[in-house]
Amino acid sequence: MVEGKKKTVMLGLVFLFFLLLAYVENTSFFVYVQSSFTDAPLLAVGLLFVHNVLAISLIILAMSFYVEMVYAFMPKRKIEYVILDNPRIFSLVFTAVILLISILRASTLVRGQIDVSTLAIVVLLSLPNGLVEGYGIYQAIKKTLKKALSTKGLVVIYLIFLVAAAIEVGFVQVLLWISSQ
Repeated sequence: MVEGKKKTVMLGLVFLFFLLLAYVENTSFFVYVQSSFTDAPLLAVGLLFVHNVLAISLIILAMSFYVEMVYAFMPKRKIEYVILDNPRIFSLVFTAVILLISILRASTLVRGQIDVSTLAIVVLLSLPNGLVEGYGIYQAIKKTLKKALSTKGLVVIYLIFLVAAAIEVGFVQVLLWISSQ
């Protein structure tokens, strides 16, 4: 049992370290991504893909830490295992929260604050990409909570995010082309 607790503590420390690195990456990402959309669309696909892989990997790491924490530290009562016993429901709710936060963040990019008047158009424009990314997030969380995430499953999840990055950049390129006409 002590070995499981050590593993959980190490996983938590690794998670905190990568959370700090993700903050640095996220800050620099938003500085460079806007110019890459207009100057180098292929670079934008790469930047978005790497950003999304880092984000989903952080989510997987956090969910792995949670699962290990529940098994190593929580008493064997039903309430502590609600999330682990219902991974589909939790995955769906968590995915919805992430997508909502992502949409609200995207609506702040223009003016630096949430603009309610542009929120509907942001939701509409992010729908195709949001559906693909949402499916990838859902699969990652569900498989991690079930302790069923394999290398093959991880590759499939990463490929979903590669498709999402290509859709997003392609969609932005079409919007830029339409706005220049």
